[in-house]
Amino acid sequence: MAIKRTTKIDSSFSMSSMTDIVFLLLIFFLVTSTLINPNALKLLLPKSTGQVQAKAVASVSIKHYPDRGTVSYHINGNATPVRFDQIEGELRTILDGTDDPTFSIYADETVPVKEVVALMNIAKRNKYKVIMATQPE
Repeated sequence: MAIKRTTKIDSSFSMSSMTDIVFLLLIFFLVTSTLINPNALKLLLPKSTGQVQAKAVASVSIKHYPDRGTVSYHINGNATPVRFDQIEGELRTILDGTDDPTFSIYADETVPVKEVVALMNIAKRNKYKVIMATQPE
């Protein structure tokens, strides 16, 4: 009883489904990468005509709450606020060992100037460069 198969096993592999998956992943990552915003806080930045092309290593955002009369500090867009006395240590941790230690200040339009100057004093004490973030006019 020699039973023979009438269908033969095909050993070829179709790559069309694999290329579809890779193409869909590529589209997914392109779309999601444009949604990532370095500023997690919604700040109304002041307008300026001069723009700097330097790249900051770290960022400090200052959010003003006029109804409460308080400000909050956020490092690198983190949603959890940091106390002012902790900012200098956090910046040292991030910026020490970098070739060109630079951080940017994202201050809301309503932030008192003394808060921005206090951050600039931290930069001066540690010999950091500072970039003040603004919106183009």
